[in-house]
Amino acid sequence: MNTAVSKSTMTLWTGQTVPRVGLGCWAIGGPTLNDGPSTSYGATDDAQSRAALQAGYEMGARVFDTAAGYGAGHSEVLVGEEIARHADAVIVTKFGFEVDHANRRNGDVNVTPEGIRSVIGGSRSRLKRDRIDLALLHLNEMDPALAPQVFDTLETLVAEGWIGAYGWSTDFMPQARAGADYPHFVAIENDYNVFTPARALMDFVSARNLVSISRLPLAMGLLTGKYAPDSTLGRDDVRAQDFAWLRFFRDGKPSAEYLERLGAIRELLQTDGRTLAQGALAWILASSDRALPVPGFRSVAQVRDNMGTLEKGPLGAQTMAEIADLLAAE
Repeated sequence: MNTAVSKSTMTLWTGQTVPRVGLGCWAIGGPTLNDGPSTSYGATDDAQSRAALQAGYEMGARVFDTAAGYGAGHSEVLVGEEIARHADAVIVTKFGFEVDHANRRNGDVNVTPEGIRSVIGGSRSRLKRDRIDLALLHLNEMDPALAPQVFDTLETLVAEGWIGAYGWSTDFMPQARAGADYPHFVAIENDYNVFTPARALMDFVSARNLVSISRLPLAMGLLTGKYAPDSTLGRDDVRAQDFAWLRFFRDGKPSAEYLERLGAIRELLQTDGRTLAQGALAWILASSDRALPVPGFRSVAQVRDNMGTLEKGPLGAQTMAEIADLLAAE
């Protein structure tokens, strides 16, 4: 499994070379009908989502990151209908808990062999792909002792042609180590942005020659610069919930701490005419040659902004050093 990078491209585990900015399809999944706090970004417009997916592909995106749990399969349906026909599109999905697509509900965690097969089977149908390129375990903190039952099952699905490869969506070293020795384990999806450098995990990814799919590359939208201290998000937005893992937003408002950090590096991120989002993504491209960010989107304009990162490429070494110094001071 060899990966290599040349400025704004990366060679994947398959040998395919792709641009190093993909599309993250969480937001376009929309809400589920589950009780309890929202895990979505609120209501969506499917027509806009479809147009944005198409625009992303036209602008060069080739990695599309979705999950069975995004809108209880709705994101997968959109990706399947708009993207699956493109043979060079690399589709990544995630599994780990039961999904009732018909009733738009996510269910309990299920990593039994039967549960994994059922969820991935549903993903294959919604994505209109007999063979999914990459399947990721969508349980950040799952007990590493369960890894054999999960990855042995995934090896079987590789042999049967259901998936091409697999990995883990996790931010934790014990979990990463528990999966990385399996034959077709090729990727880790982890939080990675200018505020979350994830040094130990990224060193591990590099040492193991894995791909890091960067989730939250724009810090849940904070790094776009569109949120002011008094901005308030709707109660149907995941960023307005009280999940312990939320850092960039609390109680529906942007974090004052992170807004201050952004203020310190704003001009540097906008070097050479970049937008803030482009600068944040360019930081990732410069920081690790194993990272492939998948920023979220809900409109064509957001996709065009994000994909515009590729024209200007990674931030320069001097800019990266100045950003590091300012953040250290903060």
